[in-house]
Amino acid sequence: MRKRIAALRDLPAAFGAKATGARAERVRSSPQFDGKVFRNVAPRHPMTAAAMRTIFREMFFGEHRELRKPAHPVPLVAAEPVLAADGLYLTWYGHASTLVELDGARVLLDPVWSDRVSPAAFAGPRRLHEPPVALSALGRIDAVVISHDHYDHLDLATVRALTASSEAPFLVPLGVGAHLERWHVPASRIIELDWHEEATVAGVRFVATPAQHFSGRGITNDDTLWTSWALLGPSHRVFYSGDTGYFDGFAAIGAEHGPFDAALIQIGAYAPHWPDIHMTPEEGVAAGLDVRAKLLVPVHWATFQLAMHPWGEPADRVWSEAKEADLPLAIPRPGERIDVAAPPAVDGWWQAL
Repeated sequence: MRKRIAALRDLPAAFGAKATGARAERVRSSPQFDGKVFRNVAPRHPMTAAAMRTIFREMFFGEHRELRKPAHPVPLVAAEPVLAADGLYLTWYGHASTLVELDGARVLLDPVWSDRVSPAAFAGPRRLHEPPVALSALGRIDAVVISHDHYDHLDLATVRALTASSEAPFLVPLGVGAHLERWHVPASRIIELDWHEEATVAGVRFVATPAQHFSGRGITNDDTLWTSWALLGPSHRVFYSGDTGYFDGFAAIGAEHGPFDAALIQIGAYAPHWPDIHMTPEEGVAAGLDVRAKLLVPVHWATFQLAMHPWGEPADRVWSEAKEADLPLAIPRPGERIDVAAPPAVDGWWQAL
């Protein structure tokens, strides 16, 4: 009961805040802002009432709902942190949360350690596996990168913990800084960027690159921006798609900032009802080719049930498509640290679950 009362107290804060003052002025001056909301390069398909009814019916009453969760525990790897490593290493913790060790810098992408992705700690989609390691066990973090403000990418409890345990700055899209300020992240640790803007932290250039998605934590949507990210180190480069539909902007990103040694690409939570906000696995492979990735590491699957497809289907489909496209692929277990220079062979570990 006490936990539920505490969660209710946090509910208003979880919704975040709207940009004011100088932050609001930057929002209004963005080429992506139309005077009311942020917009994509190409307009999204509107969600009709009929489509919403179909989604509700399939989500809660559709056939084979048991296939949307693993039948057995997901194998987790609790790797010890390596605080000083040259080269390029990736540790995927589940969903989109990933540690990128890039030429000595340690960068955390879209960290979510909470049990549920929701404004309320007692409701909403729940984890299908525990975090492989405690947030406090990650070691030094030099930067935290956020792609957009949806609950499965921007988590109040995780932000609070990282604010208390590290001095790392948060690199976020326009408008998201207002959420962080409400959560008592010091303004000096918030770096807000529009598409094509960049900042350098710990020797790494962080470029906010376009994505095709939407945003929102409350009743209204699209008053904060969404981004993909190019992480450009002295010797290595990483692309992170964030959440996005497939669009021709990937080729432009590859031409300007690629080739990338690795690309972390969203492949899960797709459905015919929202084709322009999440990619299918096949589109994820196409995006990897477009950005000129030397290795594709799929993310945004396995941890939260956010769509109607079977749990392991994204991994099966991306594996098949990557082989067809001759694109090198790594599908690590959650918590498994991979050396991008010598990635492990794909072994289908999820198929036993």
